[in-house]
Amino acid sequence: MKRRGFLRRTSAGVAGLAMLAGCTGTDGGANGSEANASGTAGGSTIGTATTASASSGGTLQVATYSSFTGKGTAGNWLKSAFEKRHSNATVEFLTPENGVNQYAQRASQGAPIDADLYVGLNTAELVRIRKKLDEPLFRSVGGRLDGLDRVKKPLRIDPQGRAVPYDTGYISLVYNANEVTEPKTFDSLLESRYEGDLITENAQQSDPGRAFLLWSVITQGEENYLDYWKKLLDNGVKVLADWEPAYQAYTNGEAPMVVSYSTDQVYYHGPDVDISKHQIGFLNGQGYANPETMALFESADNPQLGRRFMEFVLTEKAQSNIAVKNVQFPAVRGVTPSQEFAKYAKEPPEVVTHSYDELAGSVETWVEEWSRLVASA
Repeated sequence: MKRRGFLRRTSAGVAGLAMLAGCTGTDGGANGSEANASGTAGGSTIGTATTASASSGGTLQVATYSSFTGKGTAGNWLKSAFEKRHSNATVEFLTPENGVNQYAQRASQGAPIDADLYVGLNTAELVRIRKKLDEPLFRSVGGRLDGLDRVKKPLRIDPQGRAVPYDTGYISLVYNANEVTEPKTFDSLLESRYEGDLITENAQQSDPGRAFLLWSVITQGEENYLDYWKKLLDNGVKVLADWEPAYQAYTNGEAPMVVSYSTDQVYYHGPDVDISKHQIGFLNGQGYANPETMALFESADNPQLGRRFMEFVLTEKAQSNIAVKNVQFPAVRGVTPSQEFAKYAKEPPEVVTHSYDELAGSVETWVEEWSRLVASA
């Protein structure tokens, strides 16, 4: 998710944001969460992973997106903590320019895959890859992972057990309460008082943009979502390429509402921040879950170590740190990353999302129809 790097840049000059969870230095709040979680993590999960480490060694090649790695990131913490626990293991990160699409392309050409595990896969990508390839790119881990039973049920998007959630964002509105009252429903966005007030992202190339489109399919129905979007376009919705330019336009005051994440206040709070500019709106009392998942490549050289890494990611200690550093919600039940995170990260009253099976035959059609409508507007 590119938004984390963008928020670190934009928040650097805001006094008080040094206290934000996920924006502190490499220590601070994250280490506090680690200390709190270390004594309470699900003992059987951590204990099993530790015992298994004796037979799991070597180098694990983990492909992911660039903002997951580097100083102060979730990936950097995971590498250090996992290698400390598994002294005979080394984690190396790869950041392919085209993300998981690069591996799908290589697989289609019969080229070797130079990674064991992919971290950062979403449901729509999993669907697209499986439709594109004759042979599976990822293998099923099924119920063979310790901790998998603690993953929140709404996030278990893959019935074949390949993609395992490790965190989730909830797509919502972020709005400036100084300029606009909170719209309560999708239909209210069509009212004249909200004309030109909403910015969203291109569903063809943006995770939150696609999630917002899919959310509208849930609320409006497959037969009516295009009619809804035509009305939304007629009411002046702005569609920008991706989350970063959309959020930049919002912060520049080009519109008082933007499709974003319900963890917005985790970054934007403090004595010098006008929190009224960062209010969270849950349309229809809902938020669209956009889980990030990890999956083991079918051709992995070190599948056993890959499973141990996935099990470690699902431990309470790891979940706490990932949530704080990724500014996303944990994927497993019963984890509170920090008091500050709990205060400012807003969870929707009702969680909605699409499963793999629900998207398998439809997501490409929905996105293509939407893109033609937007292009013609």
